Amino acid sequence: METAKSYRRYLRSLFSLYGFYPRATLAAVWRTPAFIRDCIAFARMNRSPGEWPFGRFYPYLGDRRAAAGTAKGHYFHQDLLVARRIYECNPVRHVDVGSRVDGFVAHVASFRKIEVADIRPLKASIANVAFTQIDLMAPLAAQHLAMCDSLSCLHALEHFGLGRYGDRLDPDGHLTGLANLARMLGEDGILYLSVPIGPQRIDFNSERVFGMAHMLDLLDRAGFDLLRFSCVDDDGDLIENQTLSPVLVETNCGVEYGCGIFELTKRRQPGSAAS
Repeated sequence: METAKSYRRYLRSLFSLYGFYPRATLAAVWRTPAFIRDCIAFARMNRSPGEWPFGRFYPYLGDRRAAAGTAKGHYFHQDLLVARRIYECNPVRHVDVGSRVDGFVAHVASFRKIEVADIRPLKASIANVAFTQIDLMAPLAAQHLAMCDSLSCLHALEHFGLGRYGDRLDPDGHLTGLANLARMLGEDGILYLSVPIGPQRIDFNSERVFGMAHMLDLLDRAGFDLLRFSCVDDDGDLIENQTLSPVLVETNCGVEYGCGIFELTKRRQPGSAAS
């Protein structure tokens, strides 16, 4: 059963899709008189109106009471955490699939080269970023098999097969995507994977939310062993290196809509030669 907090979050998200922001609208109306007073007062104080005339008005009405910045949420924590891990591990070749270019990819590109694959095009040319357009729900070309020793896919796998990004509809799209991630990674390579966790469901066509027990089973069957697990909770705070007890797995780490950050190693196949 949805909590009141999660239901309010859902309504805000639904309203915003159609350009309606009730809270922002009410706040703007409430703060407009202060903006008008400041504008009149500043105009009276301005001793050089010829040198500094007013141009267009851009009423920023919420910054006065806002914090210095936002240090919460799925993307903020996952991007920093995984970028830090890659810096520490210093892999030979790191490839990313579908993560945010203006977040995680930018963090990594600030200190090393990173290869990015996405079903959508990327027209910008970015230093330290090599881009390839790939559909991870299609068979992989030979050059993409076992191509790297380090791979990331942050807040992307949950979208595969829902059609949101122009991909074909497929209820098993996440399974195909996970299998292809395994094929891209060399044996003993590390996969950094994050997905929404909570009571298992499809919020169509936004994303899947994975139950913890189901997600761990999928990863095991795909040939991955868990190295570390971290979680961003419903308040947007990071719980790093969390020990997964049976109770936490059963209760989905106590979240309705959290972010599970899985650090995994690709299991060596029986009979394969040691590197």
